[in-house]
Amino acid sequence: MKRINIFYFAFLVLLLNSCQENVASKKEMKNEEPNIFFKNINEGDTLKSPFLVQMGVNGMNVEPAGYLNKGYGHHHIIINCTHIEDRNFIPLDETHIHYGQGETEANLDLEPGNYCLTLQFADGYHQSYGKDYSNTINVVVE
Repeated sequence: MKRINIFYFAFLVLLLNSCQENVASKKEMKNEEPNIFFKNINEGDTLKSPFLVQMGVNGMNVEPAGYLNKGYGHHHIIINCTHIEDRNFIPLDETHIHYGQGETEANLDLEPGNYCLTLQFADGYHQSYGKDYSNTINVVVE
């Protein structure tokens, strides 16, 4: 009987320790400043089409569309438009590109010209997380 109690106690200690690590990592995520960003493109860059876009997010996790999990979502690039207000659905058209597979990078093929690119993060049902999870830059495509 004593042997079972020792194993039970050891299991309980390990279980509580693993829970404590999860709570700490969730607190770290909540304390992280929310933002979304282009990793490899900056305001005013001149790009040759097609070009690679690398997308990043702080304060959220990336997962494919179709799941509605708190703190998770996926990227969208909006061409020549601003952010989508919080909880509004992101349209599905040629100027709103959805990366619903959870992609964090993609190639964009745009005609030469001046563009306003908005990176927007949204939940699994394509509802925007609003301005805090958007970033707009202006680029020139050659």
